[in-house]
Amino acid sequence: MTQERITRLLGIMAALRTPGTGCPWDLEQNFASIAPYTLEEAYEVVDAIERGDLGDLRDELGDLLLQVVFHARLAEESGAFVFADVVEAISEKLIRRHPHVFGDRSAASAEDVAVQWAQIKAQEKKARAERRGIEESGGLLDGVPPALPALTRAVKLQEKAGKVGFDWADARLVLEKIREETLEVEAELGEAGAPPSPAVAEEIGDLLFAVANLARHVGADPEQALRGANAKFERRFGFIERTLASKGTSPRESTLDEMEALWREAKAAERK
Repeated sequence: MTQERITRLLGIMAALRTPGTGCPWDLEQNFASIAPYTLEEAYEVVDAIERGDLGDLRDELGDLLLQVVFHARLAEESGAFVFADVVEAISEKLIRRHPHVFGDRSAASAEDVAVQWAQIKAQEKKARAERRGIEESGGLLDGVPPALPALTRAVKLQEKAGKVGFDWADARLVLEKIREETLEVEAELGEAGAPPSPAVAEEIGDLLFAVANLARHVGADPEQALRGANAKFERRFGFIERTLASKGTSPRESTLDEMEALWREAKAAERK
């Protein structure tokens, strides 16, 4: 039954991409044009998980699967590979990276698995470089995809550097670094009313990098933490809008002090 459903999905995708009878929008797409949708669907999956909505998770996983099928169809049309090759590649990789399950190696803990995984990935990377006829740079930070969300990539870069001891020993030291970066941002802002220095964006980047480092040190995912902060902001601002609407007014017609008072009210209500 599962195979029949997958075959049906592949057939639908093929029909959408058939010149003359397919969908004009789908026929115009290429790898680059649908890549943003692939990323968006991955985030939708994460959102459903964070909300604990399994019904939405089912639907969002379907949307993400569509992206995989779409990319595979484009590749098939160019003669590069087909969907079955994608399935086979990940199956082989899972077996290769779990020798403690499918081979003769052992792993007593999740930490042991992580060590093995890193070793196997390094071997795969070397083999891939040889296959492509390029020389490995051997840089410790190689392999962290540039396309990752910036906060996530910052954490991965920090983790790699931390493995060789280039790291803070305590989260409080990172907090001190954040204070230092905040002062540097303040310096680039200049006097009140004056335009900020062109270097202020760079200093803000350093500050965000340090904040991501703090999140890593306390075991928090900075992307997830920021999504939580975004949701909190939306809730509280929504309270402001609803309260003002009940009084026949709106944020545009209110003062900052009035909105700040309602913000504090929303915050106090959440704490209760």
